[in-house]
Amino acid sequence: MAQGRERDEAHNVAIGSSLSVRWVQGFPKQNVHFVNDSTICYPCGNFVIFLNIETKKKTVLQCMNGIVGVVATNVPYEVVAFSDRRLRPLIYIYNFPGLTRRTKLKGDVLLDYTLLSFSYCGTYLASYSSLPEFELALWNWELGVILCKKSQPGTDVNQMTFNPMNWHQLCLSSPSALTVWTIERSNQEHYLKAKSVKLPVEDGSFFNETDVIFPQSLPKDPIYGPVLPVSAIAGLVGEEAETFRPKDDLYTSLHPTMHCWTPTSDLYVGCEEGHLLVISGENFKATVLNKMEDEPPRVGRNLISPVTMAYQKGGVLASGIDGFVYSFLIKDTNYKVEDFLEVEGPVEHLMFSPSYRMLLIQTDKGSIYIYTFGEEPTFEKVLEACDGKFQATDFITPGNEYFMTLTQSGEVCVWGIDDGVCVSRICLNMPATVLACSPSSLSAAVGTQDGFVHFLDVQDVESPQAIHKAFLSKSPVQHLLYDQRGIYLLVGTSEGYIFVINAKPSSLFQILGFIGTGRSRLEILTLPKRLPQVSASFADQRGRLRDEFVPKSVYEIEHTLSSAVLSFRSNQIYGFCNQVPYICSYLLPEKEHSGICILKPYQKVQSKQYGPGMLSLSPHGLWLITIAKCGFLCIRDIQTLETFARCRSHSPQGHGIQLVRISVDGQNILVNGRDDGTLVNLRWRQVGGNLTNEILEHSQQLLTSLRNTMNEENDYLSITRRDSLDSGSEAEHANMKSSSSQEELVHVDNMEEIPWIEQKSQEAIKKEVKLFSNKRTEIKRGIKALVKTVLDMMKENKAVDNIAKLEQQEFGLDLEELERLHDESEEEVAKIRKDIEMQNLAKRYLAELIKEECWNSMAVKGRALKCFHIPYVVENFPMKERTDEELKELKRVVQQKNIEAECLKLQKEIVEAQSGITLVKKHNEEEDEEEEDKTVKDSNLPNYLLGSLSTDFRVHTSLLSSQLELHSREEKINQIILLKDIIYKVKTAFNNEFDAAYKQKEIEIARIKERNVRIHEIILDLDLQESVWQPEFEDCEKPERTLVVENAEIRTLKHVTAWQKAKTELLVIPQGSNLRRQALMDMMGGVLEVKKEDILRMVIPQPAFMAKPETLWSEEERKKFKEYEKKVKELNEERDKYRKSLEAEMKKLQNAIQESTQSFDEHLKRLFEKRVKAEMVVNQEELKINNLVFSLLLDEEISSREAFLNNYLTRKQEEKSQTAEAIRKAREDLDVYKEHYDNLVAEDKVLDRSFKKEFSEIPSYQVDILYKLFKRRPRIHKQKVHSDTNSLVPFGERPGSGKLNKDAFTQLMKAMDDLDNINNMPEGLDPSVWDHFCRTRRTKVENEQKVKQKAAGLMEMAAFLRRRTDDDEKVQHEIEKVFHELILLQEDKVKFQLNLTIQILLKQGQVELENFQLLLDYSDAVLINRNIIEDLNSVIRTQGQKKVASMMESKEVHKGIFQIEWEHKKMEMEMEDLNQKAWDIQMLFFSRDHQKYLNEPNYDTLIAVQIGIMEQTIAIIDKTHKKNVENCKKLLKKLGRCSNQKDVANYTLSCNLREELMAVSERKDICNAMGSKLTCEKIAKERYENMMQYQKLTKISREQAEQISILQAEVERLRMKTFPALVQM
Repeated sequence: MAQGRERDEAHNVAIGSSLSVRWVQGFPKQNVHFVNDSTICYPCGNFVIFLNIETKKKTVLQCMNGIVGVVATNVPYEVVAFSDRRLRPLIYIYNFPGLTRRTKLKGDVLLDYTLLSFSYCGTYLASYSSLPEFELALWNWELGVILCKKSQPGTDVNQMTFNPMNWHQLCLSSPSALTVWTIERSNQEHYLKAKSVKLPVEDGSFFNETDVIFPQSLPKDPIYGPVLPVSAIAGLVGEEAETFRPKDDLYTSLHPTMHCWTPTSDLYVGCEEGHLLVISGENFKATVLNKMEDEPPRVGRNLISPVTMAYQKGGVLASGIDGFVYSFLIKDTNYKVEDFLEVEGPVEHLMFSPSYRMLLIQTDKGSIYIYTFGEEPTFEKVLEACDGKFQATDFITPGNEYFMTLTQSGEVCVWGIDDGVCVSRICLNMPATVLACSPSSLSAAVGTQDGFVHFLDVQDVESPQAIHKAFLSKSPVQHLLYDQRGIYLLVGTSEGYIFVINAKPSSLFQILGFIGTGRSRLEILTLPKRLPQVSASFADQRGRLRDEFVPKSVYEIEHTLSSAVLSFRSNQIYGFCNQVPYICSYLLPEKEHSGICILKPYQKVQSKQYGPGMLSLSPHGLWLITIAKCGFLCIRDIQTLETFARCRSHSPQGHGIQLVRISVDGQNILVNGRDDGTLVNLRWRQVGGNLTNEILEHSQQLLTSLRNTMNEENDYLSITRRDSLDSGSEAEHANMKSSSSQEELVHVDNMEEIPWIEQKSQEAIKKEVKLFSNKRTEIKRGIKALVKTVLDMMKENKAVDNIAKLEQQEFGLDLEELERLHDESEEEVAKIRKDIEMQNLAKRYLAELIKEECWNSMAVKGRALKCFHIPYVVENFPMKERTDEELKELKRVVQQKNIEAECLKLQKEIVEAQSGITLVKKHNEEEDEEEEDKTVKDSNLPNYLLGSLSTDFRVHTSLLSSQLELHSREEKINQIILLKDIIYKVKTAFNNEFDAAYKQKEIEIARIKERNVRIHEIILDLDLQESVWQPEFEDCEKPERTLVVENAEIRTLKHVTAWQKAKTELLVIPQGSNLRRQALMDMMGGVLEVKKEDILRMVIPQPAFMAKPETLWSEEERKKFKEYEKKVKELNEERDKYRKSLEAEMKKLQNAIQESTQSFDEHLKRLFEKRVKAEMVVNQEELKINNLVFSLLLDEEISSREAFLNNYLTRKQEEKSQTAEAIRKAREDLDVYKEHYDNLVAEDKVLDRSFKKEFSEIPSYQVDILYKLFKRRPRIHKQKVHSDTNSLVPFGERPGSGKLNKDAFTQLMKAMDDLDNINNMPEGLDPSVWDHFCRTRRTKVENEQKVKQKAAGLMEMAAFLRRRTDDDEKVQHEIEKVFHELILLQEDKVKFQLNLTIQILLKQGQVELENFQLLLDYSDAVLINRNIIEDLNSVIRTQGQKKVASMMESKEVHKGIFQIEWEHKKMEMEMEDLNQKAWDIQMLFFSRDHQKYLNEPNYDTLIAVQIGIMEQTIAIIDKTHKKNVENCKKLLKKLGRCSNQKDVANYTLSCNLREELMAVSERKDICNAMGSKLTCEKIAKERYENMMQYQKLTKISREQAEQISILQAEVERLRMKTFPALVQM
C-alpha cells in the first residue's frame, strides 16, 4: 500500500503541482541523541529533526512509510537509524549530513521496535521488539543481515546499552529485572548468552534463595520419611518445577529505572526505591551503595528514584522529578550526593556529547538545555517546548509573515513563517480548544474548555496581549470561524448552539445572539448584513435570533457527512462522506422551500482517503482541501473535484491530520497532526501559473478591500492598549492608597461569573415576573379560597351518616395528579416487594442448600441425649449414607481379601502335606514352626498390634492386613477402605445402642406424664402448693424442631389482607348463654354424682336453728345438733383417712418416677462411657488412616520428584548433545581456520625465504640493502588527542573497530607509498628492479596484515571453543549431579517402603523403665506379647515360694551343727597335716602338665575338651579367613574395575595429551612466528615454578617415607611385645 501511494505521489509530481516540506515544528517525546559534537536529533511525527546546537538550524528527514518509531545514532560513522511504525516495520540507516539512505534492515518483527542501540565500535546494531516476539536481535548494519537473535517472552525492556569498552556485552533493563547479554563470536557465527543479575529486595538486603532443583539445606526426618523440595510436594514434574516458588517464599526485588556503564565494565543501576547499585563486570553480582548524608535533606526535594543517569569520572550525574541534576560522588561502596544544576522542570534524559564537553538535559515537556563544561561553564536553552501538543493554528493577516498556535493548556505562541522560530508566547492558564485570527484586524480569538472566548491583540507580535473575554456558556467551545471579511465571529459549542459575535474590536466584540441547530441534519443559515446595527430587534429577550430574520434551510442527504462546506456562490455544497469513501457535491435549489428538502449528489468522486475527513476551501474559493485520518493532504479543483496536489505529512498511527490552514495568498500551508504533536509547513514545489495568478489576484483584492477597516480597527486596538496600560498603572496606584478598594476588588474577583446565555435567560425571567406579577397574586388568592372551601366540605362530610359519607379521594381536585402519585407509590411498593421477595428467595435457597447438605443428606441425624438428674450428655455419630461407589469398592476389597485368605489356606495345606512326606533337617523344621507361629499371629492379631480397640465393638477385623506388611500402594489403599468400613461399623453399633436409649427415654417420659396426671390430681385434691416435675426433650435432643418455625417465635404481626379479615369475621359464631350448664353448676357443683374424690370438698350444711342462741334450742333441735356433730366427726375422719391415702399414693408415684429416672441415668452413664470408648476407637482408626494417607502422599511426592529428575536429566542430556555438537562444530571451524592461517604463515615465510631468489640477478650487496628495506616498515603516527578532551572523556581510548582497522591499513598503505618513492631507491639500482621490489614488499605487508587478522580470529575462535568446552563440562557436572540425586532418592524410597509407621496400644502406667535412656535405633527390638511376660512372672513367683520353703528346712538342719563341731575340729587338724604334706609334694620340680596329670582325675577328658576348643577356634579362624579372602577378592574386583576405568581415563587423557601436545607445538610455532619474547619468559617462569614445586614435593615424600619406616618398626616392636616368643626352658 505504501509503495502504491508513493507511486501515485510520484505520478502527481510528474504531471501537475506538488508540495514539499518547508520546515517542521515539534518537540521531542523520546530521548534526544547526539549525531556529532554539534548536532542533535529527535523523532517527531513522520520526521527526524536535526538541530545544530551552535546555529540553531534545523534539518528534516521524512519517513515515507509513516510515523517514526525509535531512533539511535552512531557517532563514529555519523549515521542515524530509525524504525517506522507499521505492520512488519523496517529499520532505516541514513548518513549525516547528506541524509542519504545507506541501507534498509528488514527483520521478522510483526508490530514494532521499541529499542535501538549502536555499539561504540564496529558495525553492530541491537534492536528489541515488544509484543508478540519480545526479540533481541544483533545486526551488522553495513551488510544488512541479522547476526543472531534471541527471544525472551513477556519481558518489556525500557533501556538497552552496549558496553562502551567491550561491544561483546549488552545490558537490558526492565522494571523488574536486569540482564547482561554476552555476544560470542566464532569466525562469522555469533551467539547471545544471557546472565540475569540477582537484585536485592526492596529494603536493600539480599535474600538467600534455596536451590529448587538440588536443595542442600533440607532437614532430615528419620520418622516420617524423606523431606522433599516444594516442587515435588506441589506435584510439578515439568520445566515449571525449576522456577516454582511458594507464595510465602516470593519476595519483591528492587525495580531498576536506569543504568550506565563504567570504564571498568561495571554497571551503575538506579532503582525506583531510591537505592543505587553497582554490578560487577566479572561475576555480575550486585552491591548496594551506602549513601553518606552530611547535611539534612532539603525541603521540596523529591529525588526518590533516578529517572536518568549519565556516567562521568568519579561518579554519575542523575536527576529525579524535582527539577534538579545531582552529582553522585562514588568512592568504594559509598556515595555522596551534591547539587549540580537546577532546571525549570523535571528532567527526563541526560546525555554527554561525544567529546564530553557538553551535557544535554531534556525535560519532560521536551525542552532541551546544554551545559558546557570549561573554565566558565555555560547553561543555554537550545529548544524551548510548548506546554502540550498543538491544538489549533492560524495565520495572522495577511498571512505571509507570522502565524499563531494554541496548545491544550492555553499557551498561545506567535511564530515566524520563514524559519518557524517562536517570536513570543502568552499563557491563558486554562484548557483551550480552538483558535482563529481575524481577517479585519490584528486580533485573534481563543475558545476554551470552560466556554470562554478570549480576544488577543497581536499588533505587536513580540508581546501579544489579552484585551477581552466573553463567557458564552458552560459547555466547551468547539468551533471558531470568521467570515471572509471579518464582520462576524461564529462560535460553536458542544451543546449545539452557534453564537454570533461582532468581530470588530471597536464594537467591544458585542454578542449579537445565538442560534440552535440540529445535530443530525444539514442546515444553512443566512445572516443579514445589517445585523450588527439592529441586533436588538433581530433577537428575542433570551438572545436567540429570530427565525424570520435569520432564514434557515434544512436538507437531508443519502450519506452522513463528517464535514461540509458551502461554495462562495452559495449554490453548491461539498461534503466528505463518513461511512463511504466519497466526496460529493450537491446543488442547492434556486427556489425557496419550506420544510426539509432532499438533496441528491451532483458529483461523486472517490476520495482515496480513509477515516473521518475534513473539508475546507481556499481563500479564493477555487480549491477544495481535504484531510483525513490517513495523514494525506489533498488539494482538489472545485469544479472537477480532481486532486492536483497531494502530500503525506502525517500518518494514521498518529490519527492523521487534525486541521489545515492556508494563507490568503495560498503560498503557505500549515498542517497540524492530531496526536503526534507535529506542525508541518508546506510550500509549493511546482505549481501551475494559472493557479498562482488566481489566488494572488484574489488576495490582493481582498486585502485592498479590507485595508480601511483594518486600519480603523488596528488604531482602535492601539488606543485600547494604551488605555489599558494607563488604567493598569492607575489601578496599581489606587491599590497602594486604599485598602478598602482592595477588599472590593477581591470580592469582585471571587464572584462567580455567569454565562451570557444564562444572564439573558435571567433577565427575560425577571421581565416576565414583573409583567405578570398582578395576575400571579390574583391566582394565589383564588387558590387559597378554594382550599378553605374544600376543608369546610371535608369537615361536614365527617359529621354525616355512613350512607351519605363521601370517600377521601373524592375531595381531590387534581384527580390525575392523585392517580399519578398513587401509581408511583404502587410501583415503589411493587419494587420493594420484588426486592424483598428476591432476598427471601435467596435466603430460602441458601437455607435449602444448608439443609440438604447438613440434614437431608444425613442417614443418621445428629442428636444428643441428656440425663434426668446428672449433667451427662451423650451424642450420637451423624452419618451419611455410603455411596454406591464406596460400597462397590468395599465389596471388591473384601472379595480380594477373602481370595487371598483362601489362597493362603491352600498354601498351608500343601506345605503341611509336603512336610509329612519329605524329611527335613531339624533346623529347617524349627524355622517352619516359627513361620507358622508368625502366620498364626498375623491371622489373629492382638489389640496392641492391631492398633485399636475396635474388637470391643464386635467388629470383624480378620480381613485387615498386619501393619508390618503394608508395603505396596494397593495394600495401603485397601487397608484404608477396610478401616473406613470398621469406623462405619463402630459408629453404627454405637448408634443402635443410642437409638435404644432414646426410645427408652421416650417411654420413661411418657410414663412420667401418666404418673404426673395422677399426682396433679392429688395435689389439687389436697390443695398443696407444690409444682409437678415434668421432663421434656430439649432442642439438642430433637434438632428437627429448629427447622420448624413456631408462631410464638414470630414477633412481627402477620400481614392480613382485607379478604382474609372478612373471611375471619364470617367464620366467628356468636356464643349464647348456656343456662342448663349454669344451673347445674349452681345446684350440684357441675356434677350429677358425688365421687370418692369429692369427699374432701363435701360440706354438711348446718341446721337453720343454729343461728339462734343455744338457750333457745328445743330438745328436738338439740338431737339434731348431736346428729350433726356426729356426721361432721365421721366426715372429718373420712377426710383424714382419704388424705393420708392420697399422700401415700403421691409419694409412691414420686418414688417410682425417681427410681425409673435414676436407672435410666445409670444406663446413660454407661452409654456415655461407651461413647468415649467408641470415639477413642474412631480416632485410633482415623489416626491409622492418616498415617497411611501420609505415606501415600509421600509416595506420590517421591514419584513426582523422580519424574522431575528424569525429565530434567532428559533435558540436560539433550543440552549435552547440543553442547557436544557445538564443540564439534567449533573444533571443525577452528581446524579449517587454523589451516588457512598456517597457509598464510607459510606463504609469508615463502615470501621471506624466496626474496634473495627473486633478486638473484643483482649483486649481493644490493640484495642485502634491499632485504633491509624489505624488512623495514613505516611508522604510523597516531592522532594526538587534546589533553583537555582526554581528561573529560572517562572511557579513554576504546578498543579498535573494523573501521579503525581499515583506516590504519589505509594509512599504512599511504606510508608505503612514501617508502616506494623513487627517492628512497638505493644508488645504482635499476628502476625496474625497484618497481619489482616495491610490489614484492607491498605484497609482503598485505600478507602480514592478513596474518595478524587471522591470528586475532584464531585466538577468538580458540576462546570460543574453550567456553563451549566449559559449558559442556558444566552440563556434564549437572548430569552427574542428577544421577547422584536419583540414586539417593531411590535409596530413600526403598527405606521409606521398608520403614513402616505402626500404631501400638499401651496402657497408661504399665510401662516402667529404670535408668531410661532415649534410643532411636530399634533395629534389634522385638514385640513380645504381654501374656508371655505375665506367665513368666508367675513362674518366677512360684519358684521363689519354693525357695523360701527350702530355706526354712535348712534352718532346722543348722540346729545339729553344734553337735558335730568337735568332729570338724578334728578333721581340720588332720586336714592341716595333709595339706602340709601336699605342699611338700608340690614343692618338687614338676611341669604344669605333670601337675595337671596328677591333680586332674579325668585327664583324658580334659585333653579332649581342650582339643575340641582348639578345633572350634581353628574353625572360627578359618571362617574369618574365608570372609577376609572373599572381601579381598571383592576389593580386587573393585580395584580391577577402577583400574579399567583408570585405564580408560588414562587413554582419554593420553589422547587429550596428544591433542594438547599438538596444540602446544602449534602455539610454539605461532609464538616463534610472532617472536613473542614475553611468552617464552612466561613459559620459562612456569617451568621454573614447576621444578621448584617438584623438588618441594620430592622432599616432603622423602620425609614421609622416613616417618613411615619409623612407624613400621614401632608397630613391629609392639606386635612382638604383645605376642612374645616362647623360649625353650
